[in-house]
Amino acid sequence: MNGNRFGRLFQVTTFGESHGEAMGCTVSGCPAGIELSEEDIQEDLDRRKPGQSMITTSRGEPDAVTINSGVQDGYTTGTPIGMVIQNKDARSGKYEPFITAPRPSHGDFTYSAKFGTRNWGGGGRSSARETVNWVAAGAIAKKLLALEGIELKAHVNSIGEIEAPEVSFEELLEHSEENDVRCAHPETAEKMQELIEGYQEEGDSIGGSIEFEARGVPVGLGAPRFDSLSARLGQAMMAIPATTAFEFGLGREAREYTGKERNDGWEFGPDGDPKPVENDHGGIQGGISSGEPIYGEVTLHAPTSIPKSQTTVDWETGEVKEEQVLGRHDPVLPPRGVPVVEAMLALTLVDFMLLSGRINPDRVDGKPGEYDTDYHPSNPRNE
Repeated sequence: MNGNRFGRLFQVTTFGESHGEAMGCTVSGCPAGIELSEEDIQEDLDRRKPGQSMITTSRGEPDAVTINSGVQDGYTTGTPIGMVIQNKDARSGKYEPFITAPRPSHGDFTYSAKFGTRNWGGGGRSSARETVNWVAAGAIAKKLLALEGIELKAHVNSIGEIEAPEVSFEELLEHSEENDVRCAHPETAEKMQELIEGYQEEGDSIGGSIEFEARGVPVGLGAPRFDSLSARLGQAMMAIPATTAFEFGLGREAREYTGKERNDGWEFGPDGDPKPVENDHGGIQGGISSGEPIYGEVTLHAPTSIPKSQTTVDWETGEVKEEQVLGRHDPVLPPRGVPVVEAMLALTLVDFMLLSGRINPDRVDGKPGEYDTDYHPSNPRNE
């Protein structure tokens, strides 16, 4: 099975199945000298973990991360960072009816058809549980970006037909973690919560979307055509389970604009350099970052695992069956998807920062050749 690695220089390789012994990842290409602890990573994992509110799955996973390599005395060493998150609350028995009778709209049939077998507990490798690895790696990418003055945030901007009004980046930072929905507009969050709870009571689910923004991204990230910043962001966001659409800038609304309306005029900025008057292009022009804030949206469909009875076929017995998915599942995905979107945004940006030479791939202190550093281990015999 290929497709388990993301990134060119900042590479993340993941492993694990939903009900396997553990999830984990290796991060290669992280420069030396970054102060890093398990607590730094745990903060984002806690935002993604199950069981954190009444509108998430009740699966009881602590998602406690262990760093097994790549960190010495609290600093990255430049070698691969290995991380493991143990699975503690897997209950595979509820998935036995679907071993040879695929759940509707899941990866059950396609995985079996491709490989001739699959890990069926909890969806195995196709489960969104695998994104715990992405969030762990993304937490490291965020720390590296912060050293370069790049800050990013996401929030839930729609659930079903309920949409939040436009909010500022400052409101994103201040309010998006104040409610279970992770919507930065408190009044809209209350309406979203009611809607989600209604579907939850009916044994059904609902979709929504996540809006993201990054500030402080320099001009010049991305390469034209196949390695454009927008193309790589699209790949990153479309890899997130349940994603059905990705857009940046005006997105699909651009079809309603004339060229004159959409085109961003130019002016001289405070530093004397050309600067777009507006930012309808979402911080990306010609596939390359323009220096303006990068923003966009990711759409997630309703969770496919619902307790309502659904029709399937058992290829082993030849029967048509009515089955219920009785496991523990989310009634909506965007609230727990926010840290996943942030992680994929961070991983994409940090990779381009390394590719463009904005970040030294060896070390972050900007002192090549210097070995007697503040973060080099000391010899205890010298004390």
